Amino acid sequence: MSPSSLPPHRRVTAVVLLVPALVALALWAFAWPAARTAPRDLPLGVAGPAAATAPVEQRLAQQKGAFDVHRYADGTAARAAVEDREVYGAVVVSAQGPTLLTASAAGPAVAQLLEQAVADGSGGRVTTVDVVPAAERDPRGAVLSTSVLPLALAGIGAGAGVTLLGLRGARAVAALTGSAALVGAVAAGLSQSWLEAVPGNWWTVAGTFALAALAMGAAVAGLAALLGHPGVALGGLVIMLLGNPFSGASSAPEMLPEPAGAIGQWLPPGAGVSLLRSVSFFDGAAATGPLLTLSWWAALGLGAVLIGAAPKGRTGNAAPAPERDLTPAG
Repeated sequence: MSPSSLPPHRRVTAVVLLVPALVALALWAFAWPAARTAPRDLPLGVAGPAAATAPVEQRLAQQKGAFDVHRYADGTAARAAVEDREVYGAVVVSAQGPTLLTASAAGPAVAQLLEQAVADGSGGRVTTVDVVPAAERDPRGAVLSTSVLPLALAGIGAGAGVTLLGLRGARAVAALTGSAALVGAVAAGLSQSWLEAVPGNWWTVAGTFALAALAMGAAVAGLAALLGHPGVALGGLVIMLLGNPFSGASSAPEMLPEPAGAIGQWLPPGAGVSLLRSVSFFDGAAATGPLLTLSWWAALGLGAVLIGAAPKGRTGNAAPAPERDLTPAG
């Protein structure tokens, strides 16, 4: 039964109930993580002699569940861990006092939080060194964090467009791939060439944007190929109302309430942001996980598009062939 075939009073009731339900879902998805932002097992390194680092670790342990402390032998090892995205920062304790190593490129909000947490615990006597700084033209990481929404819209638009235009099979795959490639080029041109907010190799950045757009577009088109037009709505809701607010783009996955951070990294928007940070600022460190996540979404989505276009087998309800009239002509 199509919606238009429902009695008018039922259609009115559906609109009256559906719109508030969508508003409630959107408010929950966007407002809940923002209102509950706080460190949860945030990886943080501590380096130096055991006797010197013990007080630091005790102060960090007082914030129950806030930090996942990683111990390193010296400042060199701690710095390498920050550069390899093993930790978001590290406290190096020496005879000159504590030094906090941060990486604002991994999240300016996280770097600021670490500065405050370490300074409060050490009486304010701490030297801060930004090991991997954010882009000079975008110190707050605004361009990278706000890129999630346009990419999500591009992916949803591509998947919906392919479905509504009736493209199937190889044509749909070609349209999705070509659209994603152009999205990647445009996004890299704006964010890197013009705004100078996302450094790194231009082609790698463009490829990352393109893969993220392809993963989202293929997911929407694949669901539509399997479920029909309701698949477009389902894919759009998952990407926009879960993937976007759960991505941790403006902070970090470990800053979101559980299990939002983990869910976000398994969805294309969160994986796309993580991969973009890795290839832009950290020479590809910790890029394998998000790269595989995006690749799987793209492969499964495109596979569903091809499967949905495959010819259906004959069923037992086929109309029988008309019987031949064998009566001799008179």
